[in-house]
Amino acid sequence: MKRREFLRNGTLAAVGAGLLGPAAVSCGGPARKAGPEGINLNFNGKARMKLSFEPYELQLKHVFTVSSFSRKTTPDVQVRIEFDGLTGYGEASMPPYLGQSVESVCGFLSKVDLGQFSDPLCLDDILTYIDGLSEGDTAAKAAVDIALHDLAGKLIGAPWYRMWGLNPESTPDTTFTIGIDTEEVVKAKTEEVAGQFNILKVKVGTDRDKEIIRAIREVSDLPIAVDANQGWKDRELALDEIFWLKENGVVMVEQPMPKEMLDDNAWITGRSPLPVFADEAVQRLKDIPDIKGAYSGINIKLMKCTGMHEAWKMLNYARAEGMKVMLGCMTETSCAVSAAAQLSPAADFADLDGNLLISNDLFDGMKVVDGKITLNSLPGIGIVEI
Repeated sequence: MKRREFLRNGTLAAVGAGLLGPAAVSCGGPARKAGPEGINLNFNGKARMKLSFEPYELQLKHVFTVSSFSRKTTPDVQVRIEFDGLTGYGEASMPPYLGQSVESVCGFLSKVDLGQFSDPLCLDDILTYIDGLSEGDTAAKAAVDIALHDLAGKLIGAPWYRMWGLNPESTPDTTFTIGIDTEEVVKAKTEEVAGQFNILKVKVGTDRDKEIIRAIREVSDLPIAVDANQGWKDRELALDEIFWLKENGVVMVEQPMPKEMLDDNAWITGRSPLPVFADEAVQRLKDIPDIKGAYSGINIKLMKCTGMHEAWKMLNYARAEGMKVMLGCMTETSCAVSAAAQLSPAADFADLDGNLLISNDLFDGMKVVDGKITLNSLPGIGIVEI
């Protein structure tokens, strides 16, 4: 059996069930073998990983507006990790609010030395090193993380949802995001995707929120998720609006007030008829204990949490605390979106449409079929270059 073929053995089953981390397959000790012909997953220092990267500007199909800014492009850096004839793909996407740039990402990546690691399956060791290179740089770290997961999955021969023990049939619908705009444009965007999605996501947080919702309701009766992006400042007015939104078919609210106003967000959550999700208020695993009780759930995004390795930890921690989980994305190619989609069978909500908002995707990966996230069986994060 070739290394690229699917592993049908006890080791893969153990990894998928969470009994072993992927690193446990080969890190330390004698070489492990698997499959009827035996696949050696201990590389014994015969090859080294090679990291390369290049800037890439994402072109949006429409001007995208939230409560604090508008943009037509998003800066991005594409990453590749080559090893033993295989390539893992990753990317760093940098919307303005992350405070990162092409220069900062490339500067971080230029410091990364993967050549010191002989085994790409030692993900925990490698990513601990990556995280220790700086305090921030979450998008740059996510790019390396995604590429490593893609490479590791290709070496093992399985998609990550399988290794995590997730059922690909359990994926949720993804929302389709409609930014803040004129009523005419909002209607046009809604009609443009009619029949393709089962839930919409609408950016709110302005004094025109009700106008936007009413405009959508003129052309669609789909459920709506709203994201205030910290745009509401008065908790009583925000709560009143949430009750109105519920009456108009809204099913969840994301980041109603500024993240610094924790007590006010908690006040809203305690009275809201809809689940309230933290976005800007939670970036990494360490943030969850601080916001527990102030929100009903968390929005996990690879670009702000450093990638799949930490996202999986956040998902399980939130579940253990009784919180709901949403998987989100930035404007991204199908590379990062497909990486996040590997976790989607374990999520309550998903907003994985970033690749659908751009006109210059570089990959073919996860699909949205009849509004539902659909995963393929390709190993790693499930993408191919186009």
